[in-house]
Amino acid sequence: MADGTLWIGTKMLSSWSLRGWLAVHLAGLDVAEMVIGLDQPDSAARIRAVSPGGTVPCLAHKGALVWESIAIAEYCAELAPGLWPTERRARAHARAIAAEMHAGFRGLRSAMWMNIDPAFAARAAGRQRTPEALADIARIEALWRDTRMRFGEGGPYLFGADFTLADAMYAPVTTRFTTWRPELAAESWAYVEAVQAHPLMRRWFAEAAAEPDAWKTPKYFTVPA
Repeated sequence: MADGTLWIGTKMLSSWSLRGWLAVHLAGLDVAEMVIGLDQPDSAARIRAVSPGGTVPCLAHKGALVWESIAIAEYCAELAPGLWPTERRARAHARAIAAEMHAGFRGLRSAMWMNIDPAFAARAAGRQRTPEALADIARIEALWRDTRMRFGEGGPYLFGADFTLADAMYAPVTTRFTTWRPELAAESWAYVEAVQAHPLMRRWFAEAAAEPDAWKTPKYFTVPA
């Protein structure tokens, strides 16, 4: 019997759910997974019924109830401390860039939302390059470059060989980039490819592809003119 439940939103669309889902699986928690289709008539009510904040992801585990992706990440790190870098300065840096992701980049989020449907990506490529989104992308590229330069020796991820919670926080950003195809430096695309090659990311993509067609609502699947 599972030790709890993880409620998430549509895998095709829910960037915050992906972050929490990655943290839970990286920590190896034994939980039942409940996917709530987003942008459906009953979505808000179903989410409010399980999540105090009215958002997904939400984790119930061994008597703890945790919502917000960054809180779920920290909860998982208490159970599996290796999810953050072990060296103090690297760990502090990882937490800072994870918090920056959690709190910022609204220009990118609003213009280039997460949608990993290949048919949508074929139509979306090159669009929505608003000044606000491009400014956020420039900051993200600089952040990735600086982190990799300082802490990334020995592997393809932000902190080297291990896929950490910092990578989990930026994983949905990589999907935005492969969908909307903004101009990125070669080193940024290399990081995007490394993240999406991770086994958990491949699993997420496969499970998203198997979701019901009814969840592909016009709100998120219509490409702006």
